[in-house]
Amino acid sequence: MITAMPPEESGRSSYLPRKRHLENPSEEQSKRSRLYQNANVIPHGWLDCPPFGHEIGPIIPSKVPLSESYNDHLPPDKRYTFRQLLTNNKRNKLGLVIDLTNTTRYYNPSTELLRREGIEYVKIRCSGRDSVPDNVSVNTFVHEVNQFERRNFSKKSVLVHCTHGHNRTGFMVVHYLMRSSTLMSVTQALKTFCDARPPGIYKSDYIDALYSFYHETKPESAVCPQTPEWKRSEENESLSVSLSPCVPLVIKKMSNDDVLGDEIPYGQEKCYQEFCYEMLNIKIEGRSSSLQFPGSHPVSLDREGFQLLSRRYYYATWKADGTRYMMLLTREGCYLIDRKFRFRRVQMRFPCKPHEAKVHDYTLLDGEMVVDNFLDGQGKPRQARRYLVYDMVAVNGESLADRPFSERWSVIDREVIRPRNDEKKVTKGYRYEMEPFGVRIKAFCLLSSVEKKVFNELIPSLSHDSDGIILQGWDEPYVYQRNQGLLKWKFLDTIDFLFEVGRDGRYMLFLCENGRNKLMEGHTVEFRGDGWEEPGRYSGKLLECFWDKEDKVWVPMRVRVDKSQPNGMGTFRGVVKSINDGITKEVLLKEIKEIVRLPMYVERIRVDTLAAERRRHGNRRG
Repeated sequence: MITAMPPEESGRSSYLPRKRHLENPSEEQSKRSRLYQNANVIPHGWLDCPPFGHEIGPIIPSKVPLSESYNDHLPPDKRYTFRQLLTNNKRNKLGLVIDLTNTTRYYNPSTELLRREGIEYVKIRCSGRDSVPDNVSVNTFVHEVNQFERRNFSKKSVLVHCTHGHNRTGFMVVHYLMRSSTLMSVTQALKTFCDARPPGIYKSDYIDALYSFYHETKPESAVCPQTPEWKRSEENESLSVSLSPCVPLVIKKMSNDDVLGDEIPYGQEKCYQEFCYEMLNIKIEGRSSSLQFPGSHPVSLDREGFQLLSRRYYYATWKADGTRYMMLLTREGCYLIDRKFRFRRVQMRFPCKPHEAKVHDYTLLDGEMVVDNFLDGQGKPRQARRYLVYDMVAVNGESLADRPFSERWSVIDREVIRPRNDEKKVTKGYRYEMEPFGVRIKAFCLLSSVEKKVFNELIPSLSHDSDGIILQGWDEPYVYQRNQGLLKWKFLDTIDFLFEVGRDGRYMLFLCENGRNKLMEGHTVEFRGDGWEEPGRYSGKLLECFWDKEDKVWVPMRVRVDKSQPNGMGTFRGVVKSINDGITKEVLLKEIKEIVRLPMYVERIRVDTLAAERRRHGNRRG
């Protein structure tokens, strides 16, 4: 739970975190009125806990300053209030306070000196017992500090506190260090915090969680600090409470509909959305809240598409029946971008070339997530999630959108895939196998090899489903959203409809036209097979449907949980034209055989084949 109290007298704009985290003000006041009745209860161990540590970048780790209402219950030399902090700490002027406690009873920020001094206040509620701070809270904390740093022209400090300023505070600070420092290890980050705020983090589960989150091997020499004397009696009292019963690990079966990663703050997401638009040279008109997913979408192949194939030089690949994601790589983290244009953080590592000693920062990829099903060496069924990268929009802040696809595709291998694979061979501390999914470059083949390579070899050998092929212009720039030059052929053409059940029980299908849902009069839907017995359950959902030519009805195949809008009318017309043109696999291959005999294709296929041979020989010599 996150609340924010911006300065009212600071004379500058203030940042508000995502509104859905904001607490109801009346509810907050009610909580405080109840809790202030226990204002004389001093947190266990607080008296002898050192008030604050040394600076770590902009951060000052601290125990919670208590309201002056506690003073009558404290010896004068043990008091620690915001008034004392601001009076005695002239060297480090505060600009932001981040409160990680799970209560409001220690002080009321609206009645303290924070507003008068122009100090911002952000509350991120974190339970101090039985669990570490959740990933969304961590993302919010790091974003708050980073945002403050970017607008902090006077170099003010950030006071971060939980109750005692060690475990929750240290946990957050280590996350901040890991995401703001190039190639820092968890061990180094823990030591940095320990040196600034001895004895550092003294809960072993917090330390283990950090190594696990960042996929690092915990060194045998790593020792959890002893609990400080001022805290030990409570530790003995609560030991039996904090230990959880052993729960057997249940491995969930993977599916394409799984939600991956963790939410990020609203402001951070907006910045990343605008970066994507900037890299694609898309002008933002009106409110930025209406930004749509900018990824390139193929159109269905029809008879006119064959003319395009004959005029431009194309390569081909299989169409995976997975989930579409763009992926943004930054120093702070890796972010999956779904069709709803929402960003979720996943913990991945993308090093640049070894001699550069840095990670990718503002590299934008395009691809699809698949779930591979296969048998392991012992014949047991296994699953693996993989991200297949098939395009690249930007590398380290430089847009590649206007470059030909052939160049963008080669940059993927050179700048993203190879550095990861090279580091895997030598690194020992980072465990790539703990990442949520693998990363591979998607293979493309000559158009002349579609039948042999794609249909006869690639698709039958895949460990995931394929529903057709993609035809990619080799010399084409990246075109955002609907791309008339990017072609798809599917074994079964489909449309994503919004399905609704009317008050009269009528089944209705909707598509998108000019930003609004359009009722498709005259189009009917028929639910068939197992799992579709109760159509009413799917009212309000997006359904991917294929066209039954004989019965002239749309038949649902699956629910599209990865999208927020049905297909547009342009897509619908293209699919209907493709269906009416009746382009079967046999027709497709016959047309392609004619196209690759054209002089332009003959010469370029010869040149590309020789170049591929030279690369293979070079790799063998290397």
